Amino acid sequence: MPLTPEQQAEIDASRSESRQTLRVVSEGLENYLYKAVPCLDHGFVRVIDYMGDDAAIVQAARVSYGAGTKKSRDDKGLIRYLMRHRHSTPFEMCEIKLHVKLPIFVARQWIRHRTANVNEYSARYSVMDKEFYIPQPEHLAAQAVNNRQGRGDVLEGAEAEAVLRILRDDAMSTYDNYQRMLNETFEGETIEEGKTGLARELARMNLTSNVYTQWYWKVDLHNLFHFLSLRADPHAQYEIRVFADAMCEMAKAWVPAAYEAFEEYRLGGGSVSKSGLAAIRRMLAGEEMDAAKAGMSAGEWRELEALLKG
Repeated sequence: MPLTPEQQAEIDASRSESRQTLRVVSEGLENYLYKAVPCLDHGFVRVIDYMGDDAAIVQAARVSYGAGTKKSRDDKGLIRYLMRHRHSTPFEMCEIKLHVKLPIFVARQWIRHRTANVNEYSARYSVMDKEFYIPQPEHLAAQAVNNRQGRGDVLEGAEAEAVLRILRDDAMSTYDNYQRMLNETFEGETIEEGKTGLARELARMNLTSNVYTQWYWKVDLHNLFHFLSLRADPHAQYEIRVFADAMCEMAKAWVPAAYEAFEEYRLGGGSVSKSGLAAIRRMLAGEEMDAAKAGMSAGEWRELEALLKG
């Protein structure tokens, strides 16, 4: 299960406390503070701490652009301008710290986003929990034919059952062997007095990558938006997209004006190349276009068509 009774009791105790502060707070994110939002079968993401809100973005921008900015546009308009023109530093004034429980293979994909501070549960010092990610049948799919990183048709019937059985059996078998290596006996033989089982840092190498790990992940708003623009995208891998979707809701509650601008110009928008823009102009003028006429590869042309069709 995502949270143990002890963890839930700790969260409840934290949420029951009230502290007076002179800091600016985000009322929307306060409702998320400490709560664990379930993700996948055993995972979660929860807010531990944060700094700043929409006003902090505006405050930083007006230091940069001068006091006269207030006269020309309101706060929401300024935030939209900053997002539209890719002025990143004002968004870096807001930060958030999250506690995330996620499968190791998702964590290895996630860690590619290097613009954050991370501290992960250490299997060198502690024993990993016996929790594995097992997909729901509707998320089991064959390899896509035209996309080396994507999924194709959903597996069904006996084929899906066989895959799920392999995933469960392998995870259970490797974890049982992991525990056995950590114990003081191997194959019934008692280890010499004063010695223990295999070192944790070595025993962990036998675990499958669907075992759950945990970390604290602290990131500024600019880099959070970059993460979400990639991982909340419909083309992102489902397992990491579940976490990104939960984080989108948190960001929306935290900085509603900034999130609205992000959704407008990044998440729901798209970029077009020089050749793509020229092709669009020619199409608007009534010309029939294809990849060859546009001077684009077949893949680029498909992406442009997908962007225009929505």
